[in-house]
Amino acid sequence: QLVESGGGLVQAGGSLRLSCAASGLTVSNYAMAWFRQAPGKEREFVAAIAWGVRTTRIYTDSVKGRFFISRNIAGNTYLEMNDLNVDDTAVYYCAARRFGAGSRAPGDYDVWGQGTQVTVSS
Repeated sequence: QLVESGGGLVQAGGSLRLSCAASGLTVSNYAMAWFRQAPGKEREFVAAIAWGVRTTRIYTDSVKGRFFISRNIAGNTYLEMNDLNVDDTAVYYCAARRFGAGSRAPGDYDVWGQGTQVTVSS
């Protein structure tokens, strides 16, 4: 099970930190990712992180340099979001992929959270 938190309303240029708490998963076996979905749009990849010989991170181009994904050994995954703009407004979902590298494809993920709303005002 994945439970997201940390969403809210923020002004453009502001920051938020999203958290994803995992339970019932052996976290070391999973790559973790954040996706988002704005009204009327398809679910969009945001960032992913995987542990292996080294930690690997991938980001969609629109968030590079502004967002940072991390995770801790306790099984929590975070998305630090800075310099937010109105285009970042969406429901943000945490997802887990078993025994795989980070992927941009939603279909590659096995477990999803319920989402947390992020609204950026201009």
